[in-house]
Amino acid sequence: MNLKQIQNLIKFVAKSGASEVKLEMDDVKVTIRTGSNDDNKETIVQQIPVSAVQQQAPAPQPAQEQTPQQEKKASHDQKDEENLVTVKSPIIGTFYRKPSPDKPVFVEVGDSIKEGDVLCTIEAMKLFNEIESEVSGKIVKVLVDDATPVEFDQPLFLVEPS
Repeated sequence: MNLKQIQNLIKFVAKSGASEVKLEMDDVKVTIRTGSNDDNKETIVQQIPVSAVQQQAPAPQPAQEQTPQQEKKASHDQKDEENLVTVKSPIIGTFYRKPSPDKPVFVEVGDSIKEGDVLCTIEAMKLFNEIESEVSGKIVKVLVDDATPVEFDQPLFLVEPS
C-alpha cells in the first residue's frame, strides 16, 4: 500500500465518522484511529507486517443468571445462529440495499439466493461496488440499515445455507 492510497483512506475514514478502521492485506496491516477530542483532533496510522500482529483474546464476560426459559431460548438461538453464514463487508464505505433510489432492494428477508447473486452495493470513494453472495441459501436477517456507513469485515447479512 503506497502513501497516496493511505492518504485517501485517511480522508475517507475522516468523512465517514468512524473512530477506528483496521485493514489487513497480504503482509500489511493498517489501523487508522481518529481522535474524538475536539481540541486535539489527530489521525494515527500504523502500518505493521501481519506476521508481527498477535491475536488478542476477548475480555472475559461476567456471568449472568438466566431463567430456564431464557437458557432454553438462548441455546435454541445459538444453535440457529451456528448454522447461519454471515456475509461481511469486504470494504469500508456506505451500504446501499438498492441499485438506485427508484429501484427495489436487491434482497429481502426470506428471499432465496444463489452464489453470485448481488446482495447490496457499497460506495467507496465514488465507486459503487456490488457485493455478491458466496453461498446459496435464504436471507434470514439484514444487519445494516440502508445508506449507512460500514466498516471492513462488518456483518451485513445472515444467510441460512441450502
